[in-house]
This record gives sequence, C-alpha cells and structure tokens, in this order.
Amino acid sequence: MMKERFVLAKERLSMIKEEKILQGKYGDYFEKTADFLTMVCGIYEEIVEGKYQSRTLTELKESNYKLYEDILPENYENSYANPTYTDACFGEEYGKLLCFLSAELRSVIVPAFEERLEDLVIRLELFLEVYGSFCCEKEENDRLPEAQNLREILYYYVNDYTRDAFERKLYDMLEPSSNFALKIIEGDISDPRYLYFFGEYVTENQIATWKHLQSLNPDTIQKMADTYTEGYRIGFQVGNKDITKKKTVNIRYCLGFEPMIRQAVENFRKIGLEPTIYRAASSILQGKGLNRIGYYGAIPNKQYDFDHKDDQALVLNKKLIQVRMEAWKEAYEKYKEQAAYFGGPAVVEIFGEAPAQLHEKPEAIHLTENQQKLTVEYMAAAGELQNQYIKGEERSFTIIAFPVPEIGPDFTEIFDEVIRINTLDYKLYQRMQQTIIDTLDKGSYVLIRGMKGNRTNLKVVLHELADPAKQSNFENCVADVNIPVGEVFTSPVLAGTEGILHVSRVFLNELEYRDIELTLKDGMVTDYDCGNFDSREKNQKYIRDNVLFHHESLPLGEFAIGTNTTAFTVARRFGIEDKLPILIAEKTGPHFAVGDTCYSHAEDVAMYNPDGKEVIARDNECSIKRKEDPAKAYFNCHTDITIPYDELGEVSVVTPDDEVIPIIIEGRFVLSGCEELNLPLDKAGIL
Repeated sequence: MMKERFVLAKERLSMIKEEKILQGKYGDYFEKTADFLTMVCGIYEEIVEGKYQSRTLTELKESNYKLYEDILPENYENSYANPTYTDACFGEEYGKLLCFLSAELRSVIVPAFEERLEDLVIRLELFLEVYGSFCCEKEENDRLPEAQNLREILYYYVNDYTRDAFERKLYDMLEPSSNFALKIIEGDISDPRYLYFFGEYVTENQIATWKHLQSLNPDTIQKMADTYTEGYRIGFQVGNKDITKKKTVNIRYCLGFEPMIRQAVENFRKIGLEPTIYRAASSILQGKGLNRIGYYGAIPNKQYDFDHKDDQALVLNKKLIQVRMEAWKEAYEKYKEQAAYFGGPAVVEIFGEAPAQLHEKPEAIHLTENQQKLTVEYMAAAGELQNQYIKGEERSFTIIAFPVPEIGPDFTEIFDEVIRINTLDYKLYQRMQQTIIDTLDKGSYVLIRGMKGNRTNLKVVLHELADPAKQSNFENCVADVNIPVGEVFTSPVLAGTEGILHVSRVFLNELEYRDIELTLKDGMVTDYDCGNFDSREKNQKYIRDNVLFHHESLPLGEFAIGTNTTAFTVARRFGIEDKLPILIAEKTGPHFAVGDTCYSHAEDVAMYNPDGKEVIARDNECSIKRKEDPAKAYFNCHTDITIPYDELGEVSVVTPDDEVIPIIIEGRFVLSGCEELNLPLDKAGIL
C-alpha cells in the first residue's frame, strides 16, 4: 500500500508543471517544489536499487549540491525557504505558511537516504494536499484558499504524525539495531564517496577532515579515540555511577571523523557498550532546533536555520503540547528496557567554522509570549519524563572537540595542538586544582572583577561546609566528561550572589554576543543587554531567545575557574579565540553558567574529589524544589559564559573573618603552588 501511495504521489508531482493551473509566483512555488521532491524521489529509487552507491565522486558531489542548492547563502535571497522572500512574494500570512512548508519539505532527504518510505510519502502527500487546496479554490472560485484552512492542514500533519516521529526518534537513540549510520562507518571509508551516502550536506570541510584523519598514523587515531572513550568511562567512575548497568552509548559527531569514530566504536564495545548513532533532527515532527543534536554534515546556511528556529509557533498550542507529552510517554513505555540500559551521550564537537552574521528577520515565524511559556512548561515536563526512564543519577556523558579545516591554513598544526591540549597531564592539573579548591573552601564568597574595559563585578556566595575535613564546595575536574582538563566548579548559593557579569565578545552556541552584560540579584538574572543591535529591545530579545531560552529569568547554576592556560595561549597564538567551542573556552578563565546546575537530576548521587572529600554543593535554591515540585526545579538549559584571562582583574576568595585571599590577579595565578599554570603565559609572552 505504501509503495502504491508513493507511485501515485510521484505521478501527481510530474503533472504539476504541465497543468499550469496556478500562475505567477504561486505557480512558480509549486513547480519548483515539485521538481525538488521529484529529484529526491529519484534518488530514493536509485538507493533502493543500489545504483546511487555506484555513482562517481563527481556525480555524488553534483547530486549533493542540488539537494541543498536552494538554501545555500548564494541562492538564499530568492529562495522560498527565506521568510523575507516569501513575504515579498505572497504577503505576510501566506508567506509564513508557504515558507514553513518549504522548510518542512526539505526533511524528505532523510527518509529517502534511510529508505523510510512512509516518512517520505507523508511529506509528498502534505505538499500535494496544500497544492490541491490552491488548485480547487482557483478552479472553483478563482481565489486563494483560506489561510486558516492551510494552517489546519499543516497543524494536522504535525498532530497526526508526532507520535510516530517521537517513537522513531527514541528508537534511534536507544536501539543499536537502528544502525543506518553505523553501517556506513564500519563499511569502506577509504574513499570519500562514503560521505555522500549519509544524505547530509558535504563540503570540502568534511572531505579535508577525512583526508587529515586518513593521513594520521594509527597510533594517533587510537590516542584520539582512547581519550574520548576513557573520558566517558571515567565520567561514570568519578560520578559514583555503575557503568556495568549500561549497554548502550549514543555517539554524536560531525561527518569527516569516521576514522576516529570507528575506533571509538571498538573501544566502547570492549567496555560492554554498543553504540547508537542517530541523525540530528531536520523535521518539525522531531523537534528540529537551532542546535544540531546527533550526527550531521556541513551546515548549508546558518541564517536558514536561524530563520526557522521558531517554526513550531505556526502550529503550537496546548493541545499539541499534550499530544507531544502523550507521544513521549507511549514511546518511553515501549522502550523502557532500552532506556534503563542507556548510558548517555558521547559527543565530538567541532570548531573553526567561519562565524555567521545572523539577522533577526521580522518576517520569520516567532513564538508569542504565551507560546514561549508553553515551550518552557513543555521542556520542563519532557525533561522530568525522560528522567523517569533514563535516570540522571545513573547516566553520564563526555564531550571532546577538534578543529575543522575551515579554521585556516594552520589547520594541521592547530589540530596537533588540540590533541596535545586534550591529553595534558591530568595528574599535574589535579594537584594544582586541588590547591585552588583547598583555598576556596576556606571562604564564604568569591569576588570576581574585570579589567581593561571589562565591567564584571561579582560576588558569588559559597555553601557552608559542615565538616571541612570531609566536605568541599568545588569539584576537581580533569579529563572525564568535559575534555580537556582544566577547571574547578561549584553550584553557588543564590542568596547574596549578585553583581554584573560582562564580556566584550563571546560566542555561545555559535551565536556572537558583543558586550553582553547580565545583572544578578540573589543569584537570578534581573537584567540583560548586549551591543549586537541598535536598540535595547532587539538586544534583549536576542538574549531572551538564545540565552534565557524564553524564561523570565535564570539562576546562576555554576561558577568555575578555568585553569587551562595552555589552551588560552594556543588560541591566542593562532588568533582563534573567537572560534573556540565552549568546551575549551570555558577552561580559559572563570566562567558562569546560567540555567541548571552541573548536577541536574543527579543531586542525590554522592560526588567525591580525588582527595576523598565529598562535593556537597550539588543543589541551589531552585534545584532543591525538585523534592516538592520538579517542574519548578529545572530550566533545561545551561549556558557557560567565560571571561578570558586578559579581561580578568581579580578572582579572590573571602573568608568568614573577612580575609581576602587572591587566586588570580590581572590574569595570572598568584596562589602558591599554582605557579606552573603561568608557564604557558610566560612562554607566549602574554600578561
């Protein structure tokens, strides 16, 4: 039956160009979209027949380009997926509807490559239903269909297929038999042709990454994979969690790193973990967003992603939230055994891509204030549901990052330096960081002040230690869940934590913020601004959408002191400070996370430092609410903001008797026993 529906849909697509029922821009919209869908159907048929895999590298490149051609920056100005263009062509109301449809129909690429016929067919039929609505009104009444009718078609598409989509999403995350990507990774990767078999956008960035990894000797690949998988294993160990209870690990990465990923798969299997590798969401049905979670290829156009980050606003209401929650509940119940065995994600991040100058477009779809509240409530409820089946106190994670060729001509040298940074002597850092922790544990609060134009002036309150001989406020973080080494961190007391956090320039989740400033009172964000736009209103919206994630306020969930001066000097030497991922950047100065604590959903698991002391600062006044009302305890976000050493005037701890003990002064560690942390700065002639 599904094959019959596919044949009928494909035949109907082929007739659109000949019918000429719709004229002007509407006719052009449906003809071009039909051509795109027909092309994807042809690729699907080639894949099923085994012909696509036999294409030459040149043919694969050409086909891949055509799949993403419409939304590439050089073509986006006149793309029907561009809200500014559709608004100009069709007006505000129809423009938003047809732009939404264009973006959703791009998700046909995934089921075509993964041979998921039903997922392909429902998208073809969505397009044909909308097209049919236009044709009927044109032929019968010589007018456009009611916009509300079109909105209902889109709404019921999302409503009707959410359950299947959520079940599939969970299946891909939890079940190793969902192995589309793994088959490619464990197949022949000696030829870059394999990169095009995923269906993701591929550029020279992915090919050059693959070439570089292919050029490395096996020992280096092994070293990279070992650092990654050992970090995951040690994360369970230091978190006092039993990894032997787990059977699966979710690998997330960017295409081009398959030589390392294949070795990592072998490593994980040796410790009893089978990998699941699922694709980052591309459809509204699976909750696509601005950030890619899963595996992915090149990002065709970050502005396109930014324009469509709130597409759900077109259909979002309380009923749909209820449908989503019911869908999650049914899916988790179906896969509850797999969920119990799931260990958590192991992530390979990339950095070095050219930063995008993103523009907030008034023509794009945006969440209303009510929808923002619904989204916050939904994320809280979904997070709580997940924790019932994948318990926070039993799971862990790890994250490691590597540069990509787009970082510049020094790519290979930077890559080697990052391998060195990722494998620094953790015992050395552990010792010096313990010295810092022992000093911090004498204090009741910490003072952080900026310099050289940095306006930071913060007081961060620490928990009182009932038994200092056995307890600590700060975790000694070496190379486990957050690779590389280099930080001590805590969950501050909110009451009394106050002041201004300011950074001249920082990238958070790939978005640039200039002169970002947050004001804190009793540990909560009370005001915020930046210098990205020409009005305070636009700046605040930018932060509210992408840092506060639509919350009215967020708590200071983490305060940390980064100690990786090596990473800082490497970034300065190559001029890549603006390209460092948060993972590394947070180790290059003190950083502050707004949102949940680092111990979210695992607050009751005892955590011990290498010296045997228990880290007791696992809760704050928000997270403790989980015992009465979990919905009010968590915010389901955690964004780190780092002050670089050269903007840092002071970090000092103040004891109960008002003794001030400096730890960092003018960007340099002044605490006895931490002198070696200044050696990379001295060698580089910095500070």
